[in-house]
Amino acid sequence: MNRFVVISGCSGGGKSTLLAALSDRGYAVVEEPGRRIVEDETKGSGSALPWVDMTAFARRAVAMALQDRDDASRYEGWVFFDRGLVDAAAALEHVSGEPAVERFCQARRYHKRVFLVPPWPEIYVTDPERRHGLDTAMAEYDRLLAAYSPLGYDICILPKTGITERADFVLQMLAGDEPAQ
Repeated sequence: MNRFVVISGCSGGGKSTLLAALSDRGYAVVEEPGRRIVEDETKGSGSALPWVDMTAFARRAVAMALQDRDDASRYEGWVFFDRGLVDAAAALEHVSGEPAVERFCQARRYHKRVFLVPPWPEIYVTDPERRHGLDTAMAEYDRLLAAYSPLGYDICILPKTGITERADFVLQMLAGDEPAQ
């Protein structure tokens, strides 16, 4: 049983807020590779930004997601990922045509249940790291649904509820699968 749990889905759907709530409850959380890359690239004169060079950005996200998986083994119990390797590989596959999902994701599994936040137009906003619009976010969501399903993951669409209820929902869904220490 894998204790690495992915929270993925539509940009701007509340993933990061949910993960902050899980962190506040004492769970290990791995921040989204994309936001870390954007932050790092904008500090210097980097070009691996989604609005400059999406292929370079996606390649860097794959490398970071692989490193995140390795680094997360130091934690005990559930480890929640704000996106993960499948997300990065699906982005790389989309922009480059490379079979990245198959190449990187078959042997590197997460917990069988993946939680996806659905498009939620009422809360969607752009920010300095998320410059794309809702249409782009929804297309990405569709690609993620298409990427996770063939890999055999059980996709659980998160309800559009308050953050406490969402965190409770995730933990209740995992309650029967307590991770081995």
